[in-house]
This record gives sequence, structure tokens and C-alpha cells, in this order.
Amino acid sequence: MPRINLLPWREAERKERKLAFLIALGAAALGAAVVTFGVRLFYSELISAQIRRNDMLRAQIQLLDHQIGEINTLEKTKRKFLARMRIIEQLQRSRPQIVHVFDQIVRTVPAGLYLTAVSETGTHIQFKGVAQSSTRVSDFMRNIDHSEWLANAELEVIQAARGAPGSTFTLDAQVVSPKSAKAGAADNPRVALGGPQR
Repeated sequence: MPRINLLPWREAERKERKLAFLIALGAAALGAAVVTFGVRLFYSELISAQIRRNDMLRAQIQLLDHQIGEINTLEKTKRKFLARMRIIEQLQRSRPQIVHVFDQIVRTVPAGLYLTAVSETGTHIQFKGVAQSSTRVSDFMRNIDHSEWLANAELEVIQAARGAPGSTFTLDAQVVSPKSAKAGAADNPRVALGGPQR
């Protein structure tokens, strides 16, 4: 019977299997490297896209902040402009008021009383003068309360004049518009009674 030596064949087959294993291992390592590179590239692209979106959002936010700042500046300018317009309108309305007030002062001063000083502070007027008697001062106050442009007469001081007959007095009144004077007359029973007495 012939003898067959299988050792060289087995050695060759072992080498082939080892080579195939090494090739498979290299292919797996290469595949893993390719997959890892692809995954890293994919996530890197996602991160880059998100960074670009964030940059765009920051730019839009800065633009909106700038626009909001401009709107706030315009609102402040608008408020200042409206305040100036209101002041101008008030000045335009009150411009003829002083003429009416002086006319009313002349009309309300009764006979036997004369004024030595008139001063205005805001909407208040202070009268200083000399009257023949306290009755004349009362008439003056009553006339003020019945006036269209003056109201709320309040006597501060009345005293006998030195070296002359009569009394010196100091009296306060308020400058009002005709509408508010009529409203005050309706609320004040003393004002609502009768016309001015001279």
C-alpha cells in the first residue's frame, strides 16, 4: 500500500486559511475605518450646518436688536414731539387768556377799592390793594367768584390802613377757563347766587 504524506498539503491549507483570515481581518478593519470616517464626516457636517444656522440666527438677532433700538429711539422722539405739541397747543390756547383775565380784573374791582399790586404764579393771582371798607373787599371777592375767568377768591389779610381811612388787603384768586368757572359755580352755592354786586 502506498504511503501518502499529507503534511505539506495541510501546511499549505493552514497558510491559505491564515491568509484568508488576515485578509478578512484587514477588510473588516478597513470597513470599520471607512464606516467610522463616514460617521465622523456625517456628524461633522451636521455640526457645521448647525454652526452655520446659529451664526445666521445670531446675525438676525443682532439685526432685530438694532431695529428694536431704532424703534425705541423713534418712540422717544415721538413722545418728545407730542409733548412739545401739547405745550404749544396749551400756549396757543392760553395766549388770549391774560387779556381776558385783565379785562375781568377791571370789571370785578368795585368802586371804593383800588389795587396796588397784582402778581401771578401759575394759575394763581394775588391782589394787594386798599378799600374804603371791608364791605368793598367782600364785593370784590363776590365779583371774582361770579367772573368767567377768575374763581375761588380767598382773603389772606385785611387790616386798617396806616394814616389813611380804609383797609389794606391781600387776596388770592385762581385763573380758570370759562367752562371750569361755570362748573365751579354750579358746585359752589355762594357763586351760584345772583350776579355780581357792585
